[in-house]
Amino acid sequence: MRRVIFLLIVSGAGLAILIGLGTWQLQRMTWKEGILATIEARILGEPAVDLPTALDREADKYHPVHLSGEIGAPDLFVVTSLKEIGPGFRVISPFTLPNGRRILIDRGFVAGSDKSAQRLRGPATISGNVHWPQEVDSYTPAPDLDEGLWYARDADAMAQQLDTEPVMVILNAPPAGENAGVKPMPVDTASIPNNHLQYAITWFSLAFIWAAMSLYFLRRSRPEPKS
Repeated sequence: MRRVIFLLIVSGAGLAILIGLGTWQLQRMTWKEGILATIEARILGEPAVDLPTALDREADKYHPVHLSGEIGAPDLFVVTSLKEIGPGFRVISPFTLPNGRRILIDRGFVAGSDKSAQRLRGPATISGNVHWPQEVDSYTPAPDLDEGLWYARDADAMAQQLDTEPVMVILNAPPAGENAGVKPMPVDTASIPNNHLQYAITWFSLAFIWAAMSLYFLRRSRPEPKS
């Protein structure tokens, strides 16, 4: 009888933990869906025609803008790839607003063969979304500053390199006159994972297996009837 009671306690505790983890993942899924909906609403909102003087990295992330100014030089190149094209680079350029403020723009993707092509410079009107990408981690190689070659986007370090504010606008369309094979890579939510449903299913599946195994052992642990 003590063995049966012990198995009941262990089985119940394990089942409660697994069901709790599955429920928590469902709650996380709802939370993540809310975040994604907020981001999508920002991305598709009415674009601002002026860049606010004071920007908040959380409140203003992904907000759309439609700005006039001048595309400058030099370009920075971030190693990346596109599934349908292959390896290439993101092109990051300085952009000067009419009031003299200088920011970064992510113009989009160019194939390796177009890295040295002449790109649009001078007056331009751009559309895109404000962002502060920080993709560098401890495994990211240091940039080759002489070649302007980077292995991840880092708005702060790139701004220091190009003498701009640490603000980046990710273009969602090429500016008029751009003809150097630049393919914009707009901000979207596709790169933000929301795997909580799969995690919840995993935990609930484990709970079912745990319950089945517990029932099996409980049945085996029942005392044999006396003859």
